[in-house]
Amino acid sequence: MIRVLIADDEAPARGKLERWVAEQPDMQLAGYAEDGLVAAESIERLHPDVAFLDIQMPGLSGLEVAAQLEGSSAPLIVFVTAFDEHAVKAFELNAVDYLLKPYDKDRLLRALQRVRERLGGDRESRSAAVAMARAQTTSTERLLVPDGERLQLIDSTSIEWLQAEDNYVHVHTAARRYLLRRTLQDLLMQLGEERFVRIHKSAAVNLSAIAALTPLFKGDYEVELRNGRALRLSRRYRDVLFARMGR
Repeated sequence: MIRVLIADDEAPARGKLERWVAEQPDMQLAGYAEDGLVAAESIERLHPDVAFLDIQMPGLSGLEVAAQLEGSSAPLIVFVTAFDEHAVKAFELNAVDYLLKPYDKDRLLRALQRVRERLGGDRESRSAAVAMARAQTTSTERLLVPDGERLQLIDSTSIEWLQAEDNYVHVHTAARRYLLRRTLQDLLMQLGEERFVRIHKSAAVNLSAIAALTPLFKGDYEVELRNGRALRLSRRYRDVLFARMGR
């Protein structure tokens, strides 16, 4: 069975889509969401095969939800919108399809057929949709992080440094630490290069959190953060950091 998540803040539109999906013998409703944050939580918790994301939703837009996903594990994405400019953008994201409101049943059936076809192929379309969503939303000013059984949004400016451990990243803020199942490279691509810089193969820092640099040996440095934390700067990443700091 193909598990479907429907995210739309308009109850009539959500109900219509639920009814038509329920008529498909090879599909079942995995869940629904009324805003972007719940949509992101539902994708994380329910692992649907395909997500119908309304582009205009409270909290997080459909594009922002897609940008927060990890490309390798993201569901197929069908964007739903009432605005032509957003529909065109969704198509450019290499989404499975887009539905322009008001759509009829025949249009939905064509979208569902494309879902079936792509589920039988590779995962490139999922990664491409996430990558292009990030490109459309530029750098992420808010990051979704796990908080117990739920997700919460934190400001990217509050992140002091990032620490990689296998396929996980520890996100360090002044208040607490969060653990994301992501690679460091993937997270840095989402957060953007304007604010963060890599200092080691397993660490990156927020430039604004750096207090001082102290030379060590063989080209390595110690990076002292404003919170007193000391991190190692590998000579491999030294020149990039110096350039970013104007040294």
